[in-house]
Amino acid sequence: MHSSTLHMIFILALFTLACAAFSSSRFHPCSDDFLGIDTYLEMMKERNNTTKCKKLSTLQAQFAWNYYKTSHNQTQINVLIGTKLITDMGWLAWGVNPDQPQMVGTSAIIAIKVPNQNTPVVNTYSITKDTKRHCALKPSEINVTVQNMRAQHRIEIGFFTIFATLLLHEKYNISSLNHVWQVGYFAEGLEPKMHSTSLQNFDSKEVLDMQTGHCQDVGHNRHHLRKIHGVLNIIGWGTLLPIGVIIARYFRQFPFKLEPWWFTFHYSCQALGYFLGSIGWGLGLLLGHESKYYSFHTHRVLGISIFGFTTLQMLAFRLKPTREDEYRKHWNVYHHFLGYSLLVMIPVNIYQGIKILKPDNRIWKWAYNGILVLLAMAVLAFEIYSWNKFLRSKYDGSKPGNGRPSEQKTGQASRSNVSHPEQKLDQASRNSSKPDQGTSKEPAVSKS
Repeated sequence: MHSSTLHMIFILALFTLACAAFSSSRFHPCSDDFLGIDTYLEMMKERNNTTKCKKLSTLQAQFAWNYYKTSHNQTQINVLIGTKLITDMGWLAWGVNPDQPQMVGTSAIIAIKVPNQNTPVVNTYSITKDTKRHCALKPSEINVTVQNMRAQHRIEIGFFTIFATLLLHEKYNISSLNHVWQVGYFAEGLEPKMHSTSLQNFDSKEVLDMQTGHCQDVGHNRHHLRKIHGVLNIIGWGTLLPIGVIIARYFRQFPFKLEPWWFTFHYSCQALGYFLGSIGWGLGLLLGHESKYYSFHTHRVLGISIFGFTTLQMLAFRLKPTREDEYRKHWNVYHHFLGYSLLVMIPVNIYQGIKILKPDNRIWKWAYNGILVLLAMAVLAFEIYSWNKFLRSKYDGSKPGNGRPSEQKTGQASRSNVSHPEQKLDQASRNSSKPDQGTSKEPAVSKS
């Protein structure tokens, strides 16, 4: 059974990853609002008919580009990126990374929108590890030559755009260009402040083939891994483990006694839930390792605690003492404490994970709410039935005339009282025979 389950999960994971790889290469054309921006019409479309434009996967960003080779064996690219920004203050960033698609090591262009100022301020910035440690990010030189930088905010359509011309040396490959983008809402002068900590901000990166327009959407692939991680944990930790607890509570002795099947069902639910939850937990560690500069501390700590507690619970089945063992009561306390602690920690952590998926978390939240409602309804029904059965048995036990233990004692006492006179009559008859024997002896005494 376990081998077939492993095969099914492995096939499901391969199919999901294949769908992710296929969907990441799809091309989404830009919107009419973006294509109607003056900068696009003047600097991109009219100067080069090979301009391509696409919607990026996060932050509602759209991206247009064209390129050609220079006489010095360099690649000149013209880029235009824009997104909807309706706040009075904010910033938009775009950059390239020669090593891998991530913010650290990126040569970026950042435009800052200042209140009461029509033209945004645009500069180059070098993103380092210190930036992820919340050190101040100031304008600086980058290892890419940038020309014609300009930023624009079209209030009537809400688009905030950056246009620039870049000269890329041979270290950058246009068939697999690592580029990243970001949006923030706070700045102090020329220093952009920390952006939001949503997954959309984290997934704003891809590897783009500028020749064909196809891309390896790193964030989209992670999105599918997160789906598998969430589904396995909700089914394993959040559904099967509580079902195992319900079986142990209501089918062991009271109100239903399914001896010895209750333990088989209880252990099967716990083991399968532990198996699926452990796979989901491993995927969570993998996702956390890939985002070493960007983590969710509470979700991570709760996940590790849940895995540790469930591992101890599985060991408890192997270390279970016999009923006659004096340590059995201590084992019961330990087993029940861990079990009920998990029933509290698991929903809290699942909701923490769902919150991280914001704004695409509404379906997840309603789905898990439905699972919790079904489990709660089952527990409520069993509790009502248990108390009803308990109170009815207690009432029937105290009601006279139904053959209950108190009545049986009364009946036995009445029957014993009825039999006593008969015994006394028999005893009297036996006693009456004794004087006759004594009287018959008197003449013999007198004769002597």
